[in-house]
Amino acid sequence: MGLKKRIIPCLDIKDGRTVKGINFIGLRDAGDPVQLAKQYADQGADELCFLDITATIEKRDTLVPLVKEIAVVLNIPFTVGGGINDVGLAKEIIKAGADKVAINSAAVKRPKLISELAAELGSQCVVVAVDTKRIPTNNQNDSSLKSWINKVFVAGGRVETDLETMAWCEEIERLGAGEILLTSMDHDGTKNGFALELTELISKKLNIPVIASGGGGTAAHFEELFKNTQASAGLAASIFHFGELPVPELKKQLVKAGVSIRIPAQVGI
Repeated sequence: MGLKKRIIPCLDIKDGRTVKGINFIGLRDAGDPVQLAKQYADQGADELCFLDITATIEKRDTLVPLVKEIAVVLNIPFTVGGGINDVGLAKEIIKAGADKVAINSAAVKRPKLISELAAELGSQCVVVAVDTKRIPTNNQNDSSLKSWINKVFVAGGRVETDLETMAWCEEIERLGAGEILLTSMDHDGTKNGFALELTELISKKLNIPVIASGGGGTAAHFEELFKNTQASAGLAASIFHFGELPVPELKKQLVKAGVSIRIPAQVGI
C-alpha cells in the first residue's frame, strides 16, 4: 500500500490576507489566514502550506509574526515560504513555529542555499518549490513544427529562467532538499486537473517526495493524481478556500475510490 497520500491546503498570502488567482494572476481575497489554518487543521488536512507570494518581488522577509499566529492554532505540519534567502531567516521561521521552509527564487539564484539549509535544519525541513510552465520551442528545421519544453519560473511566476524543469528537480534532490513542491503554472487555478504527465515523469525519477500543485478541482482529479503518478501529496487552494470541496468530503471520496489516505478521528468516514 505504501505511505498514505497527503492532502495539503495552500494559503497564498498577500498583505496579510489569503488570496487566490488563476495562472498566477487575477488575485482575489480568500479570507483570514489564521482562521483558514485552524479550519483546515480541524477538518483533517494532513499539512498546511503558507506562501507569502509577493515577498520575493517586494524584496522583504516573510511575515514572521503571522507565522507565529498561525502556528499557535495548528496541530499539523506547517510549511512556510516566501522571501527566504538565507539560513538565518529560515531558522527564525522554524523558531516561529513552522515545521518546514520552502524556497524557490533564492534556490535558483544560489543553489548552494539548498545544501546550507539541509545541513543546518535537516533535509526533512527543506522544501524547494518549482513553478513550471510549458514553453514552445520552434523546430530548427521546420519553423511550422512546434515542440514544448517545461521551464522553471521565479519571482512568483513572473520571470522565466533558463532551467529545464526535470534537470532542476534532479539538481534539487542532489543538493539535499527533502521534498519538491511542483506547481504547474498552466494548470494553476483552472480546476481542470493536475499536470499528470509532468508530475509522473518527475515523481518517478526522484527519490524524494513530490507535492503536486495546480489544477485540483474535483475529487476525481486527486484520484487521478494518486493513481496515475507517484506524487506523495496533492496541494490545492481555491476549492478549499471557497468551500467547493471541503477537505473531509475530498478524503471520504478518495477512500471510496481506494486511495490510501489518513482519516482523522474527528472527521470520521
